[in-house]
Amino acid sequence: MKNKTLKVALLFMLSIFFLPLIAQTDGDKIIGKWFNEEKDGKVEIYKQGDKYFGKLVWIKTPNNEDGSPKLDVENPDDEMKKRELQGIVLLKDFSYDDEEWEDGEIYDPKSGKTYSCYMEFEDNGSLMIKGYIGVKWVGKTTYWTKAE
Repeated sequence: MKNKTLKVALLFMLSIFFLPLIAQTDGDKIIGKWFNEEKDGKVEIYKQGDKYFGKLVWIKTPNNEDGSPKLDVENPDDEMKKRELQGIVLLKDFSYDDEEWEDGEIYDPKSGKTYSCYMEFEDNGSLMIKGYIGVKWVGKTTYWTKAE
């Protein structure tokens, strides 16, 4: 009897230890490189601590006609207008919870606006990204595809 109780206690303790690791692995399936809907940009989604971020790592046309790098000219912050588009962090501070990455922000360099955002996978494997102001179910939705 004592041996069976010990086994049950050990299994319980192991499940408590490994359950967060399993949940962490599910959230990490978003990590990788993604094409935006227009296929003119590629974003690398990565994890830092327990949050997810996305950096613009490729632009179809990275330079202006004069050969200078494209800058973040639509940004409302004058200092940020001087930074190169390629390399900026577009997705910030997402938490993973129940098949959804939520409570993050997305920056749209085409408009210079930042929106609240959540992301989730579609059945076809694409990544649905919804940016919104205030109300989660009202906003703009875009679909990204895996680049690898």
